[in-house]
Amino acid sequence: MWTRSSVHATDSLVFAGEWDGTVTAFDRDALEPRWSVDHPEHAVGLETLRDSVVVAGRGDTGTIAAYDLESGEKRWSYGTADDVGESSRESIFYQPYVVALETGSVRNTENAAGSGSGSALYAAARRYERDGEHREWHSAVYAFDADGAVRWRYETDASPISIDLDDAGERLAVGYNRCMGEHDNGLVVLETESGTLEWSWDPGTEGDRRVGDVSFDGDRIAVSSHGDKRGYLLGPGGAELWRVDLATETEIDGETLYAYPNHAYANDGRVAFVTGNTYAVDSRETDGRHPNEHRIAAFDADGQALWDHGVGGFVHGLAAAGDTVVAPCAQNFRVRDPDTHGVRSFSLADGERAFEPLAGIATAATVRDETVGVIEEPVEYHDEGATRGTYALRVDSLE
Repeated sequence: MWTRSSVHATDSLVFAGEWDGTVTAFDRDALEPRWSVDHPEHAVGLETLRDSVVVAGRGDTGTIAAYDLESGEKRWSYGTADDVGESSRESIFYQPYVVALETGSVRNTENAAGSGSGSALYAAARRYERDGEHREWHSAVYAFDADGAVRWRYETDASPISIDLDDAGERLAVGYNRCMGEHDNGLVVLETESGTLEWSWDPGTEGDRRVGDVSFDGDRIAVSSHGDKRGYLLGPGGAELWRVDLATETEIDGETLYAYPNHAYANDGRVAFVTGNTYAVDSRETDGRHPNEHRIAAFDADGQALWDHGVGGFVHGLAAAGDTVVAPCAQNFRVRDPDTHGVRSFSLADGERAFEPLAGIATAATVRDETVGVIEEPVEYHDEGATRGTYALRVDSLE
């Protein structure tokens, strides 16, 4: 249930980032390797910036690094631990973690080319620490110019989980999953030129759980709420246009069950939300299942339901472009069923397009034009002693 691999496609290449830090560029058609580099830590995120591929790291330094698309030569790197701090324990959960990358255009600022317009990278990094009962987060959101220069930082004591850039490149939405300190808003919208806070929003729920994902559609933002397990569509300034129940608390056989809405994707007046695992209010252990766990549900611009489908199991992250949504699916958290392993693709307008089964679990996906790239990882059920699947990059057509 946590990031181990990454994949990203361009017009001619597919990049795979591995848990050991290996990043490889493959020809998109033949899957022949072009080059390979060793990122200094776990390569958990990938994005392209002009003529570079940018790698998000999880490890001692939380390194963001840019490598030349054609050769793999390192162009620049930045250690986010300088801002969020170094790990307080020898554990992956305490190490600096670059959770999200986004790229887009920049206007009205000077960049490396000096032309006043160009490409920029936005990133969110976080670090967790715990001392007895005291828990806290340290985080930073960054704007980088194409040459790696930091244009601004937005630092808080909350845990960012998702970022999304509007089509004009003027605003960056940041979703915060856990708010334990002074920062008490699940969503902030930043002006991209300077990092200035434009507005903020929060589901207004008790506890530290707030937002699971954010997605721009024009001047509207879809938000999946971990606080009340609902989906929202917000207008400018955070005005709530509508909200829908997704996996809200439901009593079944004497237990109150819920599931987190982990993902949101908005495009052309439609919004899709994906829910995750079932939990019980009074216990992490339950034999029950929320009726809306592991589902994708789509809504129109007015919040009216369009369609919904089961996704079979846990979806770590969506890949989406235009009308297409791709969900890489792992096993079900409560009910073991290897037949759910695979990749599901959906049309945002009218529902499911295809299902491609895998022996292992699908943990990361990318979609570009009609091409889908997926990372498959092996899984071994604890009482079987047999390994299903293999660690592999798989590339196919949506057709």
